Formats: sequence, C-alpha cells, structure tokens
Amino acid sequence: MEFGLEKCAKIAFKRGKPVHSQNIVIEMNREIQELEQVKTYKYLGIEESEGIQHQQMKERLKQEYRKRLRMMLKSELNARNKITAIGALAVPVVRYSFGIINWRTAEIKNIDRENKKMLTMYKMHHPKADIDRLYVKMKEGGRGLVKIEAAYKAEIINIAEYLNTNYKEDQFVNIVKSHESTQPNMNAIIKTAAKIAEESSQSNEKSDAKQDGIQHTKARLGKSLKKKWKNKVMHG
Repeated sequence: MEFGLEKCAKIAFKRGKPVHSQNIVIEMNREIQELEQVKTYKYLGIEESEGIQHQQMKERLKQEYRKRLRMMLKSELNARNKITAIGALAVPVVRYSFGIINWRTAEIKNIDRENKKMLTMYKMHHPKADIDRLYVKMKEGGRGLVKIEAAYKAEIINIAEYLNTNYKEDQFVNIVKSHESTQPNMNAIIKTAAKIAEESSQSNEKSDAKQDGIQHTKARLGKSLKKKWKNKVMHG
C-alpha cells in the first residue's frame, strides 16, 4: 500500500487562528505540505479551513444542483421519470449539506423558485399551472417533485431527533448537543427544529400538533400542500 501524500496537507491553529508551521516529514524526500492559507481541504464533501467555508460551499452546491437539474430536464426521459431522476440525482446534492451548512430559509426558498423557473423553461410546467400540485405525491394526483424547503425542514428535524434521543448513550453525541446549546438561533439545529415543528403545527389541526417526529412532520407538510391545492377554485 502507498499513501497519496500529494493529496495530504496539514494546518496548525493557535487560539483559533491559523499559524505557520513546519511540514511533517514522513521519510526521506516525503513530507506532508502545509495547507496554503487561501486553500481549503475537503472532508466528506465539505470544504474547510479554520472553519467551514459556508458561503463558498453554498455557491458550489447550488451550481452543481443546477447542472444536474438541467441535465435531467434535457434528457429524453418522460415527465414522470424526469421528476423521479431529479429526486434521486439532483436533490441529494443540497440535501446532504442540511445541518452542516448554515442555510437561510430565504436561500432554500430561492432554490425552489429557480426549480419552477427551469421546469417552465423546459416545458415541464405550465406558467398558469398550480405550484402546490408540483409537490404533492403522484399517487395523490400531484407531480411528485421534491420540495427543497420541505426536505430541509425534514432533515433538520431528523438531526435534532437523533441528538435528543442518543445523547445519553453516546458521549460524542452529547458533546455535539452541548455545543448546539451555545449556538445562536440561526445556527442551532435543535432550536431551528423546534421552530419548524411549531410553525407546521400551527398550520394544521390541534390533534396533529401533539404528534412529534420526522414522519409526522413530513405528513403535516404534505397535508398542508394538498389542502392549499384543493382549496383553489380553479385548480382544486
């Protein structure tokens, strides 16, 4: 086995700030170079340096998402299979980053708007057609497209559930949860999840509000979309 040292790099920090240090010598003429200050390293698909490069990663993820979405829409698949392909190949690009990258709700909603615009451009969605129907399940008469905002909310609640359930058994999960409690509202997963659950409960019946968990939240979001669609005189 040989290690690809040319793909390795090191960086040193002192009190949270990067400082210059010597390369790590492995053997004669082989060493791990210091990471340049303007560069980043990639860990599980996310670029980092002294911290995660949130804004830079957002732009890259959105660019890759648009590229895959356009590829699906240009293909010769029928409409049903295009929607399925978008959910399987394009949506995971941004979904994987939820809970890691600090997305704002406005940015997530903007991705959904770009989706609708691109679907219209490629004649997959009529400009006058109902938007809510796009995200209703196919078996319920909808188009079955994954709504990025709904996927974001579901993932945040899922992570918060995991932290709340496993922090007693796993010391590392407990460390993450303790760290979460010190974060401001916009960056704290547990606080964001509580806010999402409260908003979704307010828009549904009281009996639903008593139910917790990701499956119930997904069901509430789906029910809300279907209700909005049915209540429209021209589209219901």
